[in-house]
Amino acid sequence: MRFLALVLIAAIVIPLGTAPIDARETLRERLRARMEQKLEEPPAEGVIEKSYGSDPLQKLDFWKASAADAPLVIFVHGGGWKRGDKRNATGAAKVNHWRAQGYAVASLNYRLVPANSVEQQAQDVADAVAWLRREAGSLGFDSRRIVLSGHSAGAHLVALVGTDGRYLEQAGLRLTDLRGVIPIDGAAYDVPAQMTEGASIMRNTYAQAFGTDLERQRALSPTLHAAAPNAPAFLILHVEREDGARQSKALAEALGKAGVAVTLKDFPGTGLKGHMEINRSLGKPDYPATPVVDRWLAEVFATR
Repeated sequence: MRFLALVLIAAIVIPLGTAPIDARETLRERLRARMEQKLEEPPAEGVIEKSYGSDPLQKLDFWKASAADAPLVIFVHGGGWKRGDKRNATGAAKVNHWRAQGYAVASLNYRLVPANSVEQQAQDVADAVAWLRREAGSLGFDSRRIVLSGHSAGAHLVALVGTDGRYLEQAGLRLTDLRGVIPIDGAAYDVPAQMTEGASIMRNTYAQAFGTDLERQRALSPTLHAAAPNAPAFLILHVEREDGARQSKALAEALGKAGVAVTLKDFPGTGLKGHMEINRSLGKPDYPATPVVDRWLAEVFATR
């Protein structure tokens, strides 16, 4: 409450709409981090923590399904590539709901910017998928039926891994080892476009993650890797944030042109509240995205 009061005071003294962009981003980042901390939830019952690498952040939470041949849904948290955790940015509703649907679930941590690069983060995601597939027999799921999902920065990372085959190849896998990818309300699928046309209030976050080199920005852009081959199917979800909606539609269009089975769905919600709500509410029976994801997962997991 004290922090929120300070934010309100700052907004009165320096209205957020007229404050310098750097000051507005700092306030937004602090508010978001505090909101994530306040929303931290204990992991859903039955969690097992495993390491998929030697770094302390290369860990994942795993929830076993009732059937040993169940499909697996993997979730990658957001946090501006520089923060977040599998315990405070996943959302217990989706974990419990997916398990109730009969799926095994994993939630990943990955190394963070600025100590590590976005390239290393994408490789962490691919390496975690490879580790899970190797351990499928002991963990109890069907290694042939895996979907990769992620929110915000996590949406960017899963979309990158699902379009640029180099990360999975480095981990000993192919793009077809995934059944599909679910990016949830990302806004960095085309990094150069986002850094020139997107929300200027987040420019420092994007600059820290992607730098100023245009070729590197392009190399980290899922939309610019959307020419075949890609993961077989994409379900792209977004709320009505201008840059997120624009970037999601462009990614869907590029994947569609490449012959990928892509579904694009938009849901109510604006600003930071809407951005966080789609992540926290997915899995709740009354949230409109829940049945959309349920139907899509059932379809991509239908064949063995």
